Formats: sequence, structure tokens, C-alpha cells
Amino acid sequence: MDNRPIGIFDSGVGGLSVLREVQKLLPNESIIYLADQANIPYGNKTESQLRKIISKDIEFLEGKDVKIVIIACNTATVYALDFLRSKFNIPIMGVVPVVKTLANKTKSGRVAVFSTPATAKSQYLINLINKFAPNTQVYTVGSSGLEHLVEQGKTNGEEINKAVKKALLPLLTKNVDSIALGCTHYPFLNAQMKKVLGSKVRIYDSGSAIARRTRQVLENENSLSNRHGKDYFFTTADPDKFKKVAEKLLGYGVDRVYKARL
Repeated sequence: MDNRPIGIFDSGVGGLSVLREVQKLLPNESIIYLADQANIPYGNKTESQLRKIISKDIEFLEGKDVKIVIIACNTATVYALDFLRSKFNIPIMGVVPVVKTLANKTKSGRVAVFSTPATAKSQYLINLINKFAPNTQVYTVGSSGLEHLVEQGKTNGEEINKAVKKALLPLLTKNVDSIALGCTHYPFLNAQMKKVLGSKVRIYDSGSAIARRTRQVLENENSLSNRHGKDYFFTTADPDKFKKVAEKLLGYGVDRVYKARL
């Protein structure tokens, strides 16, 4: 048994969608969550900038004695995961769109990956599609702006409905039967996306998959916890603002949010 915490980080609150899936599957695990909001968004950074920024995120979590790190950001994963694994000895997990799941589940052979522009144009995603969905028509749609609304705690209402509809407009004529979310902020907008896409389109995100993979890695290392300790939340920006939004997204009270200085 290893009762040290799991470390999870994102550029903002999006990674909380991953945190809640880890909590569901691994209720005995304690979590340290880092929101690097001083550097949001990651999508407008160069690859070298991202590597430097994210290395500091991981160094911060290593300083908290975490036993594994989950990069709860698709952009950070597709541009820096291999580099980070070569630099750090700690196990590092990354989130990527579940392209393989789409290819296995689709009946029409027409699917989509809905992400930020940075992830949509990444070679990592192109390689995933070529490897796991060579015989499937995969549309990639990159949208900017939705993650900023979620950062403000906006997940419903007219502003969100209009923004989601505009973002998904390119897919409405493609007749896709399933869509993978390539941004961890987007699961908080599932209800609004279903209104736009209709009940026949299935929506998949990476949260449950990364939770299962994390459990597998910890089991293999005999590192599962046998008791839940305390969860800690950190942000590199405004703790009060993060606390307010996090409580709305998670649906429960957050004891305290600490200021992280990387």
C-alpha cells in the first residue's frame, strides 16, 4: 500500500472533470490538484514554453510527495508527454481523445474529435487517428472560447447555449454518430452539447479512461491507498476565484484553496 496522494494538474479548472472520475473509481486515494491559471491558456504557448511551464507543474507536485502525476490537459499531453516522461522518474499519465473508442463504437463510420485548436492540429492527434481509426472518417474540430467560459463557472444559460451551438456548427452536417471530447473543460458542457447534437450522437470524454489506467498502474506497482486522507487544491492565480468556480463544478464545498508559487 502507498498512501501518498495522486497529483493532478491542468491549466485551470478543466482537470476537475478528471479529478471527479478518479474520485469515483479510487475513493481511497487522496488528491493534490494544481490549477496553473497564471499560465492559462496553454494552447497559445510554443512547445518549448509548454515544456518549461509543465516541468515546473510536475516539480511542484513532486515537492508534495505525490506517487503519480496525471496531466489533466489534452494540449499539455499531446505536446509534452513524451518529453516529460524522459525527464522525470515519477509515473506520468496523460489525457488524450479516446479515438480508439470512437473507432470501435461507431456504426456509421463517421465520428469527430472536438477539442481546442492546439490539440486539433497536433501531430499527436493525427498519429492517434492514423493508428486507431484508419478506416473511420474522423472530423477534427478545434474551438476556442468555451474553456474560458467554464473557467468563469459558466456551464448553462443563453450565453453558453449560443457558444456551444456555434462551436459545434461544423459537425451538424457531417452526420457523425459519436464525438470524443479533446478538452477536459468540455465534460462540464455535456448537457448543452447534447441539446445541439441530439440524442443519437454519443459523447465520450477521457476522464473515466484515465481513471481506469491510473488504477491499473497503481495496482501493478502495489501502490493503491487503503485510506482516504485530505485532498488539497492549489492555484497559481486567485485562490478565492478558483474555490468559487471549483465548488460549482464539483457540486461540493472545497475546504480551502492555496496559492502555489512555482
